[in-house]
Amino acid sequence: MEPSKRLTQRPVFVTGADGFVGSHLVERLVELDADVHALVRATSSGELKNIRRHGDDITVHRGDLRDKHSVERALRPLSDHGDSLIFHLGAQAHVGESWERPYETVDTNVNGTLNLLQSIVDLDLDIAKFDMAGTSEEYGNMNDEMVEKYEFDGDDRVLLSERSPVNPTSIYATSKLASDFLTMNYHDAYGLPTVTTRMFNNYGPRQNPRYITGTIITQALERDVVELGNLTPKRDMCYVSDGVRGHLHVALEGNPGEQYVYGYGENVSMREWTETILEVGVEEGYWEPTDIVQSEERFRPGDSDVEELLVGYEKLHEETGWKPTVSWREGIRRTIDWYANNRRSWYGRVDWR
Repeated sequence: MEPSKRLTQRPVFVTGADGFVGSHLVERLVELDADVHALVRATSSGELKNIRRHGDDITVHRGDLRDKHSVERALRPLSDHGDSLIFHLGAQAHVGESWERPYETVDTNVNGTLNLLQSIVDLDLDIAKFDMAGTSEEYGNMNDEMVEKYEFDGDDRVLLSERSPVNPTSIYATSKLASDFLTMNYHDAYGLPTVTTRMFNNYGPRQNPRYITGTIITQALERDVVELGNLTPKRDMCYVSDGVRGHLHVALEGNPGEQYVYGYGENVSMREWTETILEVGVEEGYWEPTDIVQSEERFRPGDSDVEELLVGYEKLHEETGWKPTVSWREGIRRTIDWYANNRRSWYGRVDWR
């Protein structure tokens, strides 16, 4: 059942609200007439990038997940309500940059989650659900010593579900796994109605151009060559609007203390993903045929790359009816269109110059 009147004027608190997935979630919540409280990271400019146009429809709280005082202050307005929903999407979410900024990654993702959970306890908030946004990166590569714990599909591919072992291979993945466990700790110890969600590789408009889809598109728009790192890993690519729907379904219908994973349900190598993006761009008239170059300088360090990710989202589908609705080519088309028409939003943020 799709969310509708269940969110009308209902208090909803979103961390990372001005980020990629967070801004799309805020947009959907505004459409559903929720009482949206958006936590955005305080900066000297105070400028909002993605949710500025919703300024009259939301309450913006400026703070930092690493600063418990600002987190607690932002949450305090929820004290008057007993049916609030909290979506924790704020994080340092780039795998590659977690190696460049390891301390910030751990501080933001782990301590930030701890500050949020402990503030809920300290304020004695009576919330309806706390959704911790995890990541498919927590699964890492298959652990050969635990092969009997994995599930396989008809093509002998590892199918990752709520029951699969975790094996994080990056600082980012480890920090998110720690955040997942903290979230469950607070459910077990304090009875907080928490759930954890592991999304598989979201993409779409407004995503940071340093992620793979944005890197491909921005280079194709500006150059006659696309330079990338390792093109053999396979990823389960899920369009952002489907990801947002997943969060809403879990928050409204998921069982406290449980985990939910979801994605497109099919995977693709990064070379095939690149080729598909370039094909769609040519078909839509955004660029001419473009060469693909693989550069070892863009590889993840050592053996930290994850070889293959493929989700089995049966649990979420059976409990809530959720399933992806946006095809890869349609999602790619929408994403290219956004990057092509919003150069000022990404031009100075790319990492390929």
